[in-house]
Amino acid sequence: MQTTSLLIRKRILTLFLLFTLGFFSLGGRIFWIQFVRGAELSEKAIQNRMRDVPVEAKRGTIYDRNGHELAISVSADSVYAIPAEIYRSGREQEIAQKLAEVLDMDEQELYERITKNSSFEWVKRQIAPEKSKKIREMDLPGIGLTEESRRYYPKGTLASHVLGISGIDNTGLEGVDYYYNELVGGTKGRIVIEHDAANRPIPEATHKYIPPVDGSHLILTIDETIQYIAERELDKVFKEREAKAACVIVMDPSTGEILALANRPTFDPNSYNDFPAENRKNFAISNSYEPGSTMKVITAAMALEENVVDKDSKFYCPGYIKVGKETIGCPNRKAHGDQTFAQIVENSCNVGFVQVGLELGLDRYYKYLGAFGFGEPTGIDLPGEAAGILVPKSRAKQIDLATMSMGQANAVTAVQLLAAVSAVANEGKLMQPYLVKQVINNEGEIIKNVEPKVVRRVISSETARELSLILEGEVINGTGKNAYIEGYRVAGKTGTAQKISPAGGYLPNEYVASFVGFAPAHDPKLACIVVVDAPQGYPYYGGWVAAPAFREIMKDALRYLEVPMYKPEESEETIEKEVIVPDVVNLPLAEAISLINSRGLKVKVSGTGNVVWQQNPQAKMKISEGSQIVIYLSPFEKGVEYGQVTVPDLQGKSLKEVAKILADLGLHLLPEGYGLAYEQSPEAGKVVTSGSSIKVKFQPVGE
Repeated sequence: MQTTSLLIRKRILTLFLLFTLGFFSLGGRIFWIQFVRGAELSEKAIQNRMRDVPVEAKRGTIYDRNGHELAISVSADSVYAIPAEIYRSGREQEIAQKLAEVLDMDEQELYERITKNSSFEWVKRQIAPEKSKKIREMDLPGIGLTEESRRYYPKGTLASHVLGISGIDNTGLEGVDYYYNELVGGTKGRIVIEHDAANRPIPEATHKYIPPVDGSHLILTIDETIQYIAERELDKVFKEREAKAACVIVMDPSTGEILALANRPTFDPNSYNDFPAENRKNFAISNSYEPGSTMKVITAAMALEENVVDKDSKFYCPGYIKVGKETIGCPNRKAHGDQTFAQIVENSCNVGFVQVGLELGLDRYYKYLGAFGFGEPTGIDLPGEAAGILVPKSRAKQIDLATMSMGQANAVTAVQLLAAVSAVANEGKLMQPYLVKQVINNEGEIIKNVEPKVVRRVISSETARELSLILEGEVINGTGKNAYIEGYRVAGKTGTAQKISPAGGYLPNEYVASFVGFAPAHDPKLACIVVVDAPQGYPYYGGWVAAPAFREIMKDALRYLEVPMYKPEESEETIEKEVIVPDVVNLPLAEAISLINSRGLKVKVSGTGNVVWQQNPQAKMKISEGSQIVIYLSPFEKGVEYGQVTVPDLQGKSLKEVAKILADLGLHLLPEGYGLAYEQSPEAGKVVTSGSSIKVKFQPVGE
């Protein structure tokens, strides 16, 4: 009996222990599920019964400074799949086959996508309206359409490197669309629908629409008209010269606002995948190149500010200069002889600038390099800006200083150089370039105004004004003659630099031709830089390749902005009361009169005929505005033997041009050498008999 009772007790105890163990196991499991993994499992449960369809926000519109649309968002349907609903229908293969036909997709690939083990899958984004209509008519289970927005650029390639591109996920990938993505992109919305275990929508359950918040709008500093002018001229020089690349930037020097920025080659952001990726490279801000003689503007600014020189300082150029063991020469060792500082700028004399640079010294030169912003990004609001490349000061030698002074050794970007030269135009104040002027939210409220930012003062206003006058002389008398604009005072500098070889040294037959300048010189409204990489053909110099493009851009842009033409009487500057006598010899009468009048001079005509034979005063003299020019008409008709003709000035012209000019005047050409004309006999202005021979020497003269 006692044994039975003990056995019963043991069994009860065992059951109790088993029950206790089970209780604690279940309690622990409940604790683990409820508290440790509760949030995770709850989220999974929601995912199992919720169908969450994203709704993209519309990207903000991008406008030019005058309110013209440059980038907008347009609606487009996107196709999505709910794999669970497709499985439930049992029509997976049929759905894949029908969708593949409409969407031009691979059937097997589409089948795998719509049968994935997931709650939501995109099938194809942003399809054409006619395809949307067909899919709606099919009414396929598990297949839906949602409205998205995509970027559309109504002007095509215009300002493409500024605007950039936007991807399929409504995200900016390049340009201002990328730089300001958080502002322009907006916030996504959602459509949330609750389903039961059989994947059927629950009518009385959760149906939620969370609307997207559309992106803010950008007002750019870009002027659509000036952008068009710049791209038109850039296209011309890029195609005619078969260049590898080219860029142009137009800026307001007083504010830093970029009015135009263009690169070639280019692309259409509406179909950017149809163009090589290289076309999207923003050459104007991301490519560093040796600037050549355009850098002499900065060397000149340093020297004038430090009182190392003034415009009348004397220099002598024998054609070369020795720096240590190295010899640096002007192109073809051409000796410029005695010159003033203003003349070494006009002649782009390497020897003179080496002397100036060595006089400045390394410490002062590097101080001003930093002050002008070289060696660091300008801070322009575009992605991918390069900092340029400077020879480290710690290892710079005298030969480095000599070559830097004339535009070699260091590498800059086009936007850096334009900003630096614009400081000269802006009375010595360096401005930060920028592209976005204003940000407006989707309710029309201004949420950001971008004000011009003065980075620092780099030179005095007196130095800036003096250098502006010197640079104006470069355009009138120097290598920048092709940048001259009738009715406007233009200041600027040409540049031609050999390209660095990847293997070291310089490429023998590749150059970067450029021109940088501003106008009007006495009251600058616009600054512009044109850079052409590896122009083909001859001459390849900046004065022949880039300066004409600069002239046409600035001429049309100044007229578009209604900048008044030059009126000397409105200025107190002595130089502004004088004008340069134009060369009208051998021009038709009407053209000669128009050219003289455009410079504020009067005309007196002597003789009969239709071609100017001689003029008084002679070309290039400075005389008071309003003075009279006497022009003598040709006493013979073209083609009549033994008539008299005045020998024209042929300097700087190509062999082809010289041959045509002399042939038209009934003169014979005796050429010597190749390149551009630099010497002639008889000299310009001499009167010779029709049929005479003119000996002209040619040489490849650069800046």
